[in-house]
Amino acid sequence: MSRTLLRSVLELRTPITRLPPSFLLPIRTAGGVRSLHQTSQIVDPVQQQQPEAGLPQQTQQPKPSSSSSPIAAAASNISSAPKPLHPSVKQLLPVLAAQPGRYITIHIHGKPYLVTQGDSVRLPFKMPNVQPGDVLRLNRAVNLGSRDYTLQGSPYVDERLFECRAVVTGVESEPMRTLIKKKRRCRRKKTVHSKHRFTILRISELKIRDVNELD
Repeated sequence: MSRTLLRSVLELRTPITRLPPSFLLPIRTAGGVRSLHQTSQIVDPVQQQQPEAGLPQQTQQPKPSSSSSPIAAAASNISSAPKPLHPSVKQLLPVLAAQPGRYITIHIHGKPYLVTQGDSVRLPFKMPNVQPGDVLRLNRAVNLGSRDYTLQGSPYVDERLFECRAVVTGVESEPMRTLIKKKRRCRRKKTVHSKHRFTILRISELKIRDVNELD
């Protein structure tokens, strides 16, 4: 027992130098000590070669685009040209214009409205960027007709055949709505208020144009 105590006392008096693991020690080479930490390599930027004096420089010319070709220009002119009217339309359009009580089914923001001249339309939304007194040209119509004749579009009637204009008379608002939302077995309640606004239009003009004016 005394030997064990003596050995422990001797170990405490003589400090023991413990070396770190071998992978943390520097590597010794013939030239000296080489550290494992490497610095980033510095690369000089590549300098552009400047042309020698007296030599002509070559410039890249832009390639001609396909839209500037005469074939593309001719195709665009053909597509922008209005389509010719069917002979039956030219024949029956004056008869339709002579009849009273004409109606038209117009599309406003994707919704159809069957109207005649003088009608008032209450849109189910507030039309943006309009003020009372503005005149709107309605050029999308599904059909145009009277008591005896109907001109059906595919999908819309040619806007050259008619003129339909509407005047913005004002904006109306409904009474305030109050909705209380509550879940079962929950005391918390949520109150939601809403007040919708609607744009009012009046059809001021519905005219069928003459066939001679289209030519």
